[in-house]
Amino acid sequence: MKPFSLSFFTLLVCLPLVLSAQTKIERLEPAFWWAGMQDSQLQLMVYGENIAATNPQLDYPGVQIQQIIKVKSPNYLFLDLILAPDVQPGTFSIAFHQDDKPVATYDYELKQRKSGSAEREGFNPSDVIYLITPDRFANGNRDNDNTPDTKEQTDRSNKLGRHGGDIQGIVDHLDYIKNLGFTAIWLNPVLENNMQEVSYHGYSTTDFYRVDPRFGSNEEYQQLNEVADEKGIKLVMDMILNHCGSEHWWMNDLPTNDWINFPDEYNQTNHRRTTIQDPYRSSIDYKKFSDGWFVPTMPDLNQNNPLMARYLIQNSIWWIEYAGLEGIRMDTYSYPDKDFMSDWTCAVMNEYPNFNIVGEEWSPNPAIVAHWQGGKVNPNGYTSCLPSMMDFPLQIALTQGLIAEESFSGGLTQTYEMLANDFLYADPSNLVVFPDNHDMDRFFAQVNQDINLFRLGISFILTTRGIPQIYYGTELLMTNPGNGDHGLIREDFPGGWPNDPVNAMTGKGLTAEQKETKKFFKTLLQWRKDNAAIHNGKLMHYAPDNGIYVYFRYLGDQKVMVVLSKNEEEVTLDLSRFREILSEGEPGTEILTGKQLILDDELQVPARTPMIINVGKRKQRLSTAEIE
Repeated sequence: MKPFSLSFFTLLVCLPLVLSAQTKIERLEPAFWWAGMQDSQLQLMVYGENIAATNPQLDYPGVQIQQIIKVKSPNYLFLDLILAPDVQPGTFSIAFHQDDKPVATYDYELKQRKSGSAEREGFNPSDVIYLITPDRFANGNRDNDNTPDTKEQTDRSNKLGRHGGDIQGIVDHLDYIKNLGFTAIWLNPVLENNMQEVSYHGYSTTDFYRVDPRFGSNEEYQQLNEVADEKGIKLVMDMILNHCGSEHWWMNDLPTNDWINFPDEYNQTNHRRTTIQDPYRSSIDYKKFSDGWFVPTMPDLNQNNPLMARYLIQNSIWWIEYAGLEGIRMDTYSYPDKDFMSDWTCAVMNEYPNFNIVGEEWSPNPAIVAHWQGGKVNPNGYTSCLPSMMDFPLQIALTQGLIAEESFSGGLTQTYEMLANDFLYADPSNLVVFPDNHDMDRFFAQVNQDINLFRLGISFILTTRGIPQIYYGTELLMTNPGNGDHGLIREDFPGGWPNDPVNAMTGKGLTAEQKETKKFFKTLLQWRKDNAAIHNGKLMHYAPDNGIYVYFRYLGDQKVMVVLSKNEEEVTLDLSRFREILSEGEPGTEILTGKQLILDDELQVPARTPMIINVGKRKQRLSTAEIE
């Protein structure tokens, strides 16, 4: 193994800057910033032995020190800077004086923003997001599998260990992702997760400004987005504001007594999300939910501390600007302080008005999920600027509707009735819809490995309102025993490692069913790319009847009819029921088969099959060469 080579940026941020015998600036975060940001305030966290004994000074046009904040630990200083609207990019020295003598200096840079940075467009309903667990997708650089400063080493035989997937592996397979028809990628967290064990998933951050070296470098992450942009693929970053890892560098020297919640005794969250809106809640239940820790290795951050709040807000904006992000997926959205989350979303959206953020609120209740979306009028008066939410209620109702027996209130009716709850949301079209993700059983397992139910479910996800997200390997029918084992749910992507017996990219070793499923995905995704009715059209659905659920997406003269049948035999569908939207005798093309139709009085619907029909125009099916 080659020794790990630190980049200039990593040296700047992560190694001590020794400038005198008395004082070391070990960290200054954020290490640089940009001129021309909407927010004129910038707070710097300076860390070094006895740094609080110094008096910082600077002299640069358009930059002033508003206040110097000292905290309990003598090894921290917080500098509040004011940046004038016309401040110019450039570098200036911050001199740290003691007894009127400079004992350390730090050259701080205000960078030039890229043209159009503030107006960047976030992911939206025209996109389909491919969710990737980086450690399990592809190993593009074996030299970074193990590094001298990381505690857990690679062991691919351990289902909960590091397997070696990295950023380069994702770059190497961007064409595979693009050719399938995906237009955005969401990566599970890539920031440093230097924990003793089970560090592969990334949700125990130990440095908020550094990509984990086993994934690559900050520069490689930035370059990933540059290459992805060239291919028409947006990058969504997975962030965590609720907690950090117990091995985070500041845990050995907390700035203040209230930097984290319950600092003296472990107190686990009760996961009672309903306490946020519950008019009858007790204070102790609410506090335990919001301030309790997930597990002993994930200290709960106290966003009520204004220094912590500012640190987290700036960190998010820093990554958007530095890496060129087009979106954020926010983990455990309801667990941090709710007022802070409002401040955070508004701060991000103020800087980037066309950006998108999706929050995770894992609840089957749409009223609980809808509470957090921006624009929602809540009885408790709560507001935020959060554009999107993960639609867990619809995911749960979809799966239950597919596997349950058809009845007056069961089966597809469960899916239909959950979708009818969209009146609760401020903007249901901006919800992220999905069949599964990294925290739940694979969708193929959820539908009992029934390929027909699988195809019905995927067809629904890709044609209903919202922004679809598909977990890596779903296009290959990747599955697990259905017991919630994360190590198996996050299995290695076939072909991502040298000498894998199965290779998804080349097709080597794939079964006929896997190849057909991959073709099914590509047909749907490529068709969806250019279908404005699916992106932005209205939705009209009809109550399921006799095991068939029918809905339409329509925009202007574009119209799509979706027919989902769970029947064990071919049935005849009476089309007179749909005359409100479907004129008699309209032509149509079924996009999965290419079959030309005349939508007269009846439609023959094959057994346990989705039908997706472009109405009123004849769109040719993709050729075999295009699909394969």
